Amino acid sequence: MKSPDDISYKLSDLKDQIVLLDFWASWCRPCRAENPNVVQLYEQYNKDGFTVFSVSLDQKLELWKAAIEKDRLTWPYHVSDLNGWYSSAAKQYGVESIPSTFLLDKGNKIAAYNLRGEALTQKVKELLNE
Repeated sequence: MKSPDDISYKLSDLKDQIVLLDFWASWCRPCRAENPNVVQLYEQYNKDGFTVFSVSLDQKLELWKAAIEKDRLTWPYHVSDLNGWYSSAAKQYGVESIPSTFLLDKGNKIAAYNLRGEALTQKVKELLNE
């Protein structure tokens, strides 16, 4: 899948990092409401080996790009095939609603699903210390 700048990113390229795989969209109010928490987590733990890999279910490039900028989603890994709910990644992970998150360990194995807030922070800290 490609970034808004037409760069291909693969989740498998992020081994040896703790990754929050975040399915969202610009039109999803609960997703946008959760973004400040994700930004804070990224800013706090990125230097320790944590990153975010965002998969957008948007269909319009302009809206997707504007939401990334407005919400200050500064991590580099933003991808979409602009197929909305028909996204290949959403199908692969069985995503039927958003926001949906998968916390992946350093081997890219799912360690947690749909954690938010303090529960997510604690799990990230735990995985970083393994």
